[in-house]
Amino acid sequence: MRRREFLAAPLAAAAAPTTGLRAGCQTNAWRIPDFTAFLGVLDRIRAHQYAGFETGFRNLQKYFADLADARREIGQRRLVFLGIHIFLLEYDPATSIAPWDLLTTVADGGAALGAERLILSGKSLSDAKARKSKAEALQRAGEYCGKRGLQLAYHNHHLEFGQGGAEMEELMASTGIRLVMDAGHAWFGGGDAVGFLRRYHARIDGMHLRDFRRRGAAKEDPDPQVVLGQGMNDLRPMAAAVRETKWRGWLINEEERLNDGRPGDTAIEPARAHIRKLWGV
Repeated sequence: MRRREFLAAPLAAAAAPTTGLRAGCQTNAWRIPDFTAFLGVLDRIRAHQYAGFETGFRNLQKYFADLADARREIGQRRLVFLGIHIFLLEYDPATSIAPWDLLTTVADGGAALGAERLILSGKSLSDAKARKSKAEALQRAGEYCGKRGLQLAYHNHHLEFGQGGAEMEELMASTGIRLVMDAGHAWFGGGDAVGFLRRYHARIDGMHLRDFRRRGAAKEDPDPQVVLGQGMNDLRPMAAAVRETKWRGWLINEEERLNDGRPGDTAIEPARAHIRKLWGV
């Protein structure tokens, strides 16, 4: 198949409802040394009855040169490719975003592979000028993604929900960006994830769900995550807020206990059961 014909062809993905909640899974729970392993992870995600997946750009970046074969193999897994995730820790006022060439490469590759959105995470910034540059960068990135048929969604970390979530509130007020809100990170950082969902549910495409032994960070416990549903992050108020606001989006299990040797199915299977128990999906 020639490239032009391939790019015009529809992606063979799972049939998914256009409304309602859907359960997704980040691939971080598994070690992915190559594309064969990546496809195997997608098979495991589908076996656990998730409807879609999200993955870090590094798992696919080296295959951007062979998009047709990669897209076909991904499509055969019958999962919605809900997002390709990229992290950028620097924002350059001169270029609006750094490194711009990496972002555009990932956006182009993700779009060609059938991703619905580019999920972009950054870092907490205390300087007002730096936050302004970040907001401008995200706006520019959103415009670029839109031209490629992608939605841009920002992903927070825990520090951005510190101090009452002021940084995230400022970002929402100064931009029109959408979110894949990490509700687990928000809770861990001491923020009001439930209240945030109530205020901004119309701009939230999905939520990352994760659990912890406790709130806050400590040097003696650098990786306090536990299997979803087995920690202190009570998601029942969030489930109630989802019902009350009639929010519809992706409930994404993100398991990334990197220091535990990547727990894989041993964490993903009970997490799936917990999502089903709370939301019925």
